[in-house]
Amino acid sequence: MSSTGFGLLSQTTRSDWVRLRTLILLRWLAIGGQLAAITVADQFYGIVLPLGLCYMAVGASVIANLISIFVYPENKRLSELEAMLTLLFDLSQLSFLLYLTGGLTNPFALLILAPVTISASALELRTTLVLGALAILFTTIITLVNVPLRLANGVALRVPVVFEFGFWLAIVIGIVFLGVYSRRVSTEIRSMSDALLATQMALAREQKLTDLGGVVAAAAHELGTPLATIKLVSAEMMEELADNPQMFEDAKLIRDQADRCRDILRGMGRAGKDDLHLRNAPLESVLREAAEPHLGRGKTLHFTVYPGPGGSERQPVILRRPEVIHGLRNLIQNAVDFAAGNVWVDGEWTERLVTVRIVDDGAGYPAQVIGRIGDPFVRSRRSAQDLEKRPEYEGMGLGLFIAKTLLERTGAELSFANASDPFLQPDERPERCGAIVELVWQAAEIIAPEGGVTGSNRPIEI
Repeated sequence: MSSTGFGLLSQTTRSDWVRLRTLILLRWLAIGGQLAAITVADQFYGIVLPLGLCYMAVGASVIANLISIFVYPENKRLSELEAMLTLLFDLSQLSFLLYLTGGLTNPFALLILAPVTISASALELRTTLVLGALAILFTTIITLVNVPLRLANGVALRVPVVFEFGFWLAIVIGIVFLGVYSRRVSTEIRSMSDALLATQMALAREQKLTDLGGVVAAAAHELGTPLATIKLVSAEMMEELADNPQMFEDAKLIRDQADRCRDILRGMGRAGKDDLHLRNAPLESVLREAAEPHLGRGKTLHFTVYPGPGGSERQPVILRRPEVIHGLRNLIQNAVDFAAGNVWVDGEWTERLVTVRIVDDGAGYPAQVIGRIGDPFVRSRRSAQDLEKRPEYEGMGLGLFIAKTLLERTGAELSFANASDPFLQPDERPERCGAIVELVWQAAEIIAPEGGVTGSNRPIEI
């Protein structure tokens, strides 16, 4: 799957993330909490508040919610600008209410973190930066300028300046920390979701290719009866047209072509039902099939299969699963992309394990990403030399993620490493000096069950 095409898909599916009803529900909860706090402070603690302005601020939220409910449909999803304006309204309303109720003396000032956290989780980075900066600005303003809380006897409720500064600093740090944390987590979740979608699409495509053999067999079976009918009718026509040479030859041609179609479908059906490569194949055959699209790309591929300690001399027949083919193909493609001239694909087996190693003679994995190989959308800064060698390569890491995910589904354990020290001189580096990918399966998970048919496939007869 091309990264460009997937990028378009990702952009399309990421539009209109936030549902208006969700923000309306959260705002109703905030309205209920604000009314409860004002009532308790006034009735039970005797705190003197500018009730008219306080209820006006809460009423603004009520009106905004009612307008949103009656004007917009229930399934309305907000655009980026609409979501930002909605959260900005909530931030401004809360800041004004805090200004009326003591500023940072009011313990509910902590709620100013909520709009920024929501933005960091669901909106773009620039929107989060704007809301975060405004939240810090509003917090600073209400710290310096506010209507102090007073008891019924006129005594103002104040906290020491050092505590007020500490509370302000804690809110600012909370805005930055929760914004960064929420942004990071949501970005990783979205990236993983996109990458898993791409993995499913790749597996579905490979599965369709594998299913073609079954389709051929079904077609051969279903078309057998009508072809037999055509042959029977054409034979009867030949008998009736024996005295008409021209019509006789036409009827004979129909019978001969029906026989030819029958033979073609018989051969295709036999191949579709008995093609060993649709179910299992020798280890080397699977490796060569996976590498086939990359054999003509100007790099030399070396295939070696051999028994390990205690392994049988007979090459194992492994399950030819779509996940194995596609995963190996992606890994080999990556090796060919970065190899200087050679790629080695080795297969080894013992009684318990089947191991595949893919090694190239390139520069190896970059040191800054080797610990993150297999994560989706891993990017690294490309040098001018990289751009010159491979201008089309975007290096998103999605291909390796897909390969790793598919292969792990088959029971493989993958490890990535470099074959040599990157600081060695060119004449000091070994022949196999680039990146290494090692795949290890338990034999019971990859080797085809005993009793399966082995041997050469029957050719399609035409």
